[in-house]
Amino acid sequence: MTQSKTVHIISHTHWDREWYLPYEKHHVRLIKLMDTLLTTLHDDPDFKSFHLDGQTIMLDDYLQIRPEKRPLLEEYVREGRIHIGPWYILQDEFLTSSEANVRNLLYGHQDAERFGAVSKTGYFPDSFGNMGQAPQLLRQAGIGNAVFGRGVKPTGFNNEVSESAAYESPYSEMIWEAPDGSHVLGILFANWYSNGNEIPVDPKQAQKYWERKLKEVDTYASTPHVLMMNGCDHQPVQQNISEAIKVAQRLLPEHRFVHSNFTDYIEAAAASVPDHLSTVRGELRSQHTDGWSTLVNTASSRIYLKQLNSQGQALLEQAAEPLAVFAHLTGKAPYPHHLFEYAWKTLMQNHPHDSICGCSVDEVHDEMVTRFAKSRHVGEAIVEDSVAAITDDIDTRSFADFLREGENGYPLAVFNTTGWKRSGVITVELELERICFGSGMGFADMKKKLRLLPLEHLVLLDPGGSEIPFSWEDQGVGFGYDLPEDRFRQPFFTRRIQVRFEAEDVPALGYKVYALIQGKQENSSQESGVDVSGGSSTNKLIQKQQSSLVTGKRSMENEFLAVTIEANGSVTLQDKGTGRIFRNLCIYEDSGDIGNEYMYKQPDGDVPVTTRNSIASITLAEDEAFRASFDIMHTMRIPKSADDNLSREQKELIWFTGRKASRSSSLMDLHVHTRITLERSGRGLQVKTTFHNEADDHRLRILFESGISSQSHKADSIFETAERNNKPAAEWLNPSNCQHQQAFVSIRDERQGLTIANQGLPEYEIIQEDAAVIAVTLLRAVGEMGDWGYFPTPGAQCHGKHTTRLEIIPFDPAAAEQGSIHMGETGSMIQARQFQVPWTVKQADVHTGSIPLIHSFLSWTGKDLFFSALKMSKDTGSIIARWYNAAHSERSLSAQPAFEIKEARHSNILENALDMTVLNGVAVRPAEIVTFSLHLPD
Repeated sequence: MTQSKTVHIISHTHWDREWYLPYEKHHVRLIKLMDTLLTTLHDDPDFKSFHLDGQTIMLDDYLQIRPEKRPLLEEYVREGRIHIGPWYILQDEFLTSSEANVRNLLYGHQDAERFGAVSKTGYFPDSFGNMGQAPQLLRQAGIGNAVFGRGVKPTGFNNEVSESAAYESPYSEMIWEAPDGSHVLGILFANWYSNGNEIPVDPKQAQKYWERKLKEVDTYASTPHVLMMNGCDHQPVQQNISEAIKVAQRLLPEHRFVHSNFTDYIEAAAASVPDHLSTVRGELRSQHTDGWSTLVNTASSRIYLKQLNSQGQALLEQAAEPLAVFAHLTGKAPYPHHLFEYAWKTLMQNHPHDSICGCSVDEVHDEMVTRFAKSRHVGEAIVEDSVAAITDDIDTRSFADFLREGENGYPLAVFNTTGWKRSGVITVELELERICFGSGMGFADMKKKLRLLPLEHLVLLDPGGSEIPFSWEDQGVGFGYDLPEDRFRQPFFTRRIQVRFEAEDVPALGYKVYALIQGKQENSSQESGVDVSGGSSTNKLIQKQQSSLVTGKRSMENEFLAVTIEANGSVTLQDKGTGRIFRNLCIYEDSGDIGNEYMYKQPDGDVPVTTRNSIASITLAEDEAFRASFDIMHTMRIPKSADDNLSREQKELIWFTGRKASRSSSLMDLHVHTRITLERSGRGLQVKTTFHNEADDHRLRILFESGISSQSHKADSIFETAERNNKPAAEWLNPSNCQHQQAFVSIRDERQGLTIANQGLPEYEIIQEDAAVIAVTLLRAVGEMGDWGYFPTPGAQCHGKHTTRLEIIPFDPAAAEQGSIHMGETGSMIQARQFQVPWTVKQADVHTGSIPLIHSFLSWTGKDLFFSALKMSKDTGSIIARWYNAAHSERSLSAQPAFEIKEARHSNILENALDMTVLNGVAVRPAEIVTFSLHLPD
């Protein structure tokens, strides 16, 4: 006899904000859906509730057209008839940064609370794989469950628990555990989130429907509480659902049918799950499936979007937020919470999986480019205002001691917003003089005077007054303008030069001030007397002599690395700390792709075109005391496209795995320009690749032969350095084993290690040969969206110019800490993280101030801890600082604010202040995300 069940029917719609239609067309449909929902809730008291897809942006989009409906929405939310949140949008978890995932949850909660209630459901209905730290993030947000659609495939005979694999469950219900040990009740949509869609009211149809549906859910359910999701993608409201439920109850009286919600369903399911539920741990990426369902190749669709997103995230979380904190601490600028919310939300509107994944129609992605620009412009404005406030408060008087009468000094502050000390080459434009349009001079005279400005005897000084190597280039006379807060715009002509130099040891979360001096004051004193803490005295300038990094026609080296470019354009790199040599780095590979925006599919029998046996053109591009670069030119003869069979197969909706198309026999040139750059203090080799793509249906990758044989590797992921097997599980059938990364991928053995950092290139593959090869995708060009129909996407062929940036960072696995020449594994990962963060430079004047020439606003120590965020809490006004432990054992964190605080408290990711803490020697559990709330004095 069939066991009595409670059938929880949850009405919902899965709302892809944009996908196979552009945003505004989906928007119109959303207005109709919401109007219908509100009418249904009013007319039918038995229509208990509707789940609004876990994302509050649907409310913003609706109220943009129907602002008068807000009071009614708030009423239904408070009554529990519309369930909203906890997210702002339903993001792709792996293609958005750690902090973007946190902002998504934070703003979603804030929005939902303004409407009256937050749905505490960890909702991931269609994420293309799930981040391993999700249980910890959810727990910190007060959520004890996760409901998801991909990443785990239930298996097992007759629902018996299998012990065969960690990423496996025989049931829809399981325990999902994060790397730190946090766990939630995981509920998989084993029958998808549409398994209760369009429930019949007609008794005969309903009888057949329920016989089939209950049998399906019975396959995987471990409790008598079964979940029926009454909705699907853009599904209109089933207005007669209450009648359909009554019909089901009459037909199957042995079961209980309820119009339910996730709160009630999860509470009931949690109370009745068996004790022997499987525990799945960490990332859910379908590793124990056939390898198709998490759609990993969306990581390489329209890579230009990923690059724009990487830039936008880095600007907000790693530049604008910390700089705004610094500015606030000077007392000269309030923290602009309102601007950050707008900039973050605009950026996150590009984060839904069908948007950031690049798997929509062309109109969607065209609009995304505009959104990226809008968010970036706000972020840049915040940065400009913040650094202006900070530099106004820096005491730069000491540089005046080096000026002769009538000469000028031009201080410039170099800001390091990363969590670690940093060195690197800076390029900045400096304004030497300006003449405002209101000066009374004519345009011709103004420009003539500026052109005659002498540029002899320019020197660059560090904060101690020592002269350092630099190069400069005259930018001539140009137009500029100011926008004062209290006056009309002020246009002017200006004379600028571009200056390039190496900034050394800029303190973490701080800055270092240099100065360009026109001529130098010769003093008789041999001792340095500059007080970098804010005072001034005299100092004899010391010319710092440094030799070239170039050692041959195709070679260069610094203290740490020796670089040779081979005749085929590949790079040989020696780590001088370990003596290990890496060969065959930077080989390009181009293969055919007859898949779609979701999935890569190499044609049967396709042989990739590579640069391994080519002859490259190699020229010296830069030779300065602080940097050297070589240009490498390749010409690859590649097919112009796939053959004509592909178009036919696409139109006939032949699933990509069954396609027989090949690459065209017509060939064309693909010119690939590589610039490799070594900086004097650089621990890695920078690789910039530029090419102009006019070919279709192909994938371009850059290969790095590691020379390392190992079973696993590490990749930067969401609040963790995830360790992944080089070879997939036995169940994996996909010929490709591409995976996601954030800042880097890293591989090591006992003797040597290699980290490859990237900027906005989230797809890589470990090719397991005799030794592992790291392959990073630079371009994937396809002509259709894919999925459920024929949607041509010529824009996804990505014609035009592309520029990509990576960094090759060798390391010594035996080095526990970074020494003078030895860099350990953690050090290489820190280097990779700093590679993501833009330098910020601001010109200043010679003036008095309250802060010194070298300063860190927050210093800290903690082995294997990664710094993640510095911002302010809108609710409390406290400063929020966040780290996470990348190690598998407990670590200690100590932080030393250079500003007065009233108290320090632990915080969760929602910025709720918790227990009091001291900042010295805080124990951080393995993989723990730790946040401090630093309360400022009143």
